[in-house]
Order: sequence, then C-alpha cells, then structure tokens
Amino acid sequence: MESPAKAKTIKKYLGKDFEVLASYGHVRDLVPKEGAVDPAHHFAMKYQIVERNQKHVDAISRALKKAKSLFLATDPDREGEAISWHLYELLKAQGELKGKDVQRVVFYEITKNSVRDAMASPRELSVDLVNAQQARRALDFLVGFNLSPLLWKKVRPGLSAGRVQSPALRMICEREDEIAAFVAREYWSIDAELEQTAADARMLDSGHGHARGVHEAGERFDVRNCFRREFCSHLRGARGTRVHDANQFRIGEFAIHADMISPEISGAYNGNADFFWAGSK
Repeated sequence: MESPAKAKTIKKYLGKDFEVLASYGHVRDLVPKEGAVDPAHHFAMKYQIVERNQKHVDAISRALKKAKSLFLATDPDREGEAISWHLYELLKAQGELKGKDVQRVVFYEITKNSVRDAMASPRELSVDLVNAQQARRALDFLVGFNLSPLLWKKVRPGLSAGRVQSPALRMICEREDEIAAFVAREYWSIDAELEQTAADARMLDSGHGHARGVHEAGERFDVRNCFRREFCSHLRGARGTRVHDANQFRIGEFAIHADMISPEISGAYNGNADFFWAGSK
C-alpha cells in the first residue's frame, strides 16, 4: 500500500495471516543531477532511493523475511504501478525475493468484498503502465532541467517549466504571431441549388446538386462540384423571374437559390432585384 491509513483498514479485512505495510508514496526517483536521463542511450534512467522513505522500505524488507508471498497493492494507476515496480526492483537487488511468490493486486474501492476479490485475482506487474510512467517522468526531467533555470534567470527564481505548460505556451505564442500577421481580405459566399433538364445537360455535372463558392475581391468567382466555370458567363445579362419559393429564382431552365450575392456580381446581371440578393458575410 501507499497510504498507512489504507494499510490499517485493509489489515482488518485480511486478518492475522497478512502483514500490511505502506510505502508512503514513491520509494525511488531520478538522481537530481544532469545525466539522470540519457537520450543518447535509449533514454536510460538513473534512480536512487527516496531518502525519507528508506525506513519504510527497510520495514517491508524485514517483514518479507518471514513471508512466503509478496502482494504489491499500490494504486491502480500508472504511478501506483511504478511504485510497485520500483519496490520490486529494490527488493530484488537486495536478494529479498528469492523463493518468494510476487503478485500484483489492484482494487478501486476500500471495501471488504473489493479487497478480497482483488486478492483472489492477482496478476503480474504491467510493463506498459510502468513504461508510461517512466516516459512521463523522463519528459518532466528533460523539459524542467533545461527550461527551469532559464525561467529563474529571466523571470524569477523558483518557477518550474512543465512538460505540458511549455509546449502549450509555444503554441499560444505561434498562434498570436499568425493573428498579428493576418491580412484582412474582402470575400463573398454564394450558395446555389440547381436542377438539370435535357437542354442544360451540357452545363451541369450532375442532375441535382448543391454548390458553394467563395468570391474574393479582385478574383473571378468559381462555383465547383456541381457545374462548370462557364455557368457564370451563361448567366450574364439574363433576367430572372420569381417562383413560389421566396428564396428560389429561375433563369431559363436553371432553378437558383441565391444567397448573399456580391453587389458587383448582381450589377453584372442588370441589378435584377427579383433574382439577386446582395450582401456580404
């Protein structure tokens, strides 16, 4: 266990045949100096025992001498898995695990049934969870070790640069640079709903369709996907008539839904108010 309070409760559930001891959190950590993580050698990591928890490791070691099995029951997340793994590595290095059955148990609530179910279904240590925790710790060290001294020098002493905050800050700064460099341009959006007849088959790419295009100032408008570029020139000078739907108009055999047509385009069609709506987005 990690918590002494949890250890005391679980001891009551398991009875006199079990000795339940707490690790009081992490028992090993990276050495606090350069070279603790070596990217040049597959990110090899150098650990040392957490000094304040040495006595708790010693207590577990003494109790293990009288036991047949060791059940590692730290928290079920990756930190808990890493604590169990570090404790296992320490005890193995001391020769304490010879002839011992080592199992990992996890439970998600401190109740009698949950604890007993976990003890009845032990498993091995999860290498994937351990590696996930080590990767997080390595990133913490590599980012913090290199950036924190810069913060102490440029901002104020005692600040810490994290693996999440540092990339997030860079993304924010890059986004602000993009906003500052943005050049505003006028543009217009046009939506059209079309129906094809035999006479107009040469003009349209599909029988029924919806097209959307964007016109930027100084550029030719081009509606894609449903009809060809020459559709625009086909409409020039044409006069439209209103049909039943107030938003839909017809020129020849084309049924058009006009939405936000630019003033310069509407002017090209004789300013026919029955066909065009003018406006900008």
